Amino acid sequence: MIYAALGGLHVIDMAVQLFFFIVLLLLVKKFAWGPVMNMMQKREEYVAGEIEAAESSRAEAEKASKEALAQLKQTKQEAQKMIEDAKNAGVRQEKDIIESARSEAARIKEAAQADIQTEKEKALQALQDKVASLSVLIASKVIEKEISAQDQEKLINDYIKEVGEEL
Repeated sequence: MIYAALGGLHVIDMAVQLFFFIVLLLLVKKFAWGPVMNMMQKREEYVAGEIEAAESSRAEAEKASKEALAQLKQTKQEAQKMIEDAKNAGVRQEKDIIESARSEAARIKEAAQADIQTEKEKALQALQDKVASLSVLIASKVIEKEISAQDQEKLINDYIKEVGEEL
């Protein structure tokens, strides 16, 4: 065997080792490196897809949150409007009830005044009728008998007392 030695290094051993190393690299490249790289490529695509899906989900969640806030704001505004409308309706109804009560009170007052006036007129008419009948009665009694001025005065006072008791 021929060994070439260069300062204690064996060139043939190194050449053989270099050859086997290159063969080993080619075998690793063909059988190990390719599948590892494919697996790494797939893993990278999977991670990128997951990141994209997460980003999409975050964007959708943010959009949904904004929509929910807008809907909540709109609902609050609608509720506030309903409350205001109810208050206004209550105020209008209160005014209507008060106005109706005032009108009814005025109508009742007018009716009562009309009744009072009618009763007053009836009472006056009755009093006039009574006075007239008493006057006729007194006059007829005075005519029936001629009496002295004292008797006449007594008779008139008696009839006035009688009329006062009947009223």
